[in-house]
Amino acid sequence: MAAHRSAPALLPPALRVWLGLIAALAALVVVALGVLYAGHGEPGTVDAWIQPSVDAVRPPWRNLALATDFLAEPLGAAVLVVATVTGCLRLRRPHAAVLVVAGTGLTVGTTKLLKPLVGRTIHGADNLSYPSGHTAFLTALALVVALLATGRLGLGRTAGTALVLAAALVAGAAMGWAQVALGAHYPTDVLGGWCTALAVVPATAWLVDRTADAGRRQQRR
Repeated sequence: MAAHRSAPALLPPALRVWLGLIAALAALVVVALGVLYAGHGEPGTVDAWIQPSVDAVRPPWRNLALATDFLAEPLGAAVLVVATVTGCLRLRRPHAAVLVVAGTGLTVGTTKLLKPLVGRTIHGADNLSYPSGHTAFLTALALVVALLATGRLGLGRTAGTALVLAAALVAGAAMGWAQVALGAHYPTDVLGGWCTALAVVPATAWLVDRTADAGRRQQRR
């Protein structure tokens, strides 16, 4: 009980304003891109500019792209989530474990909800592509881990925000490159997936914090 009460917030107070603004901006980008490419089955202007320099990679880069892609496939994603949850529980951070599952789950769930609503396709009408669920998943997991590290290390607003955004950028760029290189997504699909994670994870962390606080207040009565 004492360990739970002394545990730092999942969304550190020093980061709430900045990450809230970033989450709101990211949500606007997701919506704007969804409206722009709704019902499309061809690359947009930005896609046509970026895609030729990334698409159709050959070994050994293709092997690296496939390995990166596996991290967000059902088996790879499950392994990452279980490993991260186990780490949280070993550190006696059950609410952090909840955030790992809820943050990644809600992020991927949001992409699955948006895909049929937007209706953008790649390589045929059956392949819905916007936003990229693979990119959203790995970015969400990186965001959660970075938020936990920020709280555990007691980082301030500048350092904490920099760590969280750097983790999101590295994870999103790596998975985004793999998805475009393998021809699974357009670059703007990747951007949509990245922004989905940026919008969903901070909101989820805030909700888990609020729920945990409410539970502690109830226990004191």
